[in-house]
Amino acid sequence: MKVAITGATGFVGSRLIERLQADRHTVVVLTRNPERALRLFPTAAFPTVDVVEYTPTELGEWQHALSGCDGVVNLAGEPIAENRWTAERKQMILNSRKRGTQTLVEAIAQATPKPTVLVNASAIGYYGTSETATFDETSPVGDDFLAEVCRTWEAEAEKVKQAGLRLVIVRIGIVLGDGGALAKMIPPFKLFAGGPIGTGKQWFSWIHREDLVSLMLQALTNSAFEGVYNATAPHPVRMAELANALGSLLKRPSWLPVPGFALEALLGDGAKVVLEGQQVLPKRTEAIGFHYQYSTIAQALSEILGSSV
Repeated sequence: MKVAITGATGFVGSRLIERLQADRHTVVVLTRNPERALRLFPTAAFPTVDVVEYTPTELGEWQHALSGCDGVVNLAGEPIAENRWTAERKQMILNSRKRGTQTLVEAIAQATPKPTVLVNASAIGYYGTSETATFDETSPVGDDFLAEVCRTWEAEAEKVKQAGLRLVIVRIGIVLGDGGALAKMIPPFKLFAGGPIGTGKQWFSWIHREDLVSLMLQALTNSAFEGVYNATAPHPVRMAELANALGSLLKRPSWLPVPGFALEALLGDGAKVVLEGQQVLPKRTEAIGFHYQYSTIAQALSEILGSSV
């Protein structure tokens, strides 16, 4: 199988490439920063990975790399939770997904021969936030900024079906692994200053990185996958439960909550995602028979922290 990937140098994309390489698949990395990609995927260690420089908002020579690919995975987009949500930042978050996906779909439509499947990332932000509601793949779109981003993102991906491709949209929860969000949560615990963020009552819908990558691989290869799937573990937890589990595994107390106003001062509107949360269940994902290697937060944290504590 030959797969083209955008967002390949990120936390999820880099692991997806490692798994594809291990299974001897050919990978085309579409990247704005080929130097970084070549450092992450040196030819000696990744002989079946081809790095191609591209501009996400413009068609160009890079689009020819899609011809002959069996599938495409679109993970590209500006990070959501790393900077304060100014008006300019929010526009960047939206445009990176809307225009990037629009351009990719146009390139796919012009490929000869065309890929047969697009696996497009989205996020559980699609549903909005709530401390009481439960969401699954049939739930309606929310009414906040992230919901609008996800709705727009998915609408651009839907257009690939006009070119005859099978489309799989993966709405991703908080991804846990050696790095990513967890890497930002562990240091306070090691300093005996760990605890829940905000009230601790908000829901935390998560997925282990290995399970997410496995889901994407199955979406690429199994034609039964089509439409929207929630990439969340079947057992979401409250923020306080997550903090207690982290403290227990790290043998540290979990008594010092991070006040909501402190997070709001840092992230502005972006703090809403963490402070309000949402309980998202993967009903379609389970119904199609996907097997989770890490279905509980205890299993996931034990595997991740076993090698990093």
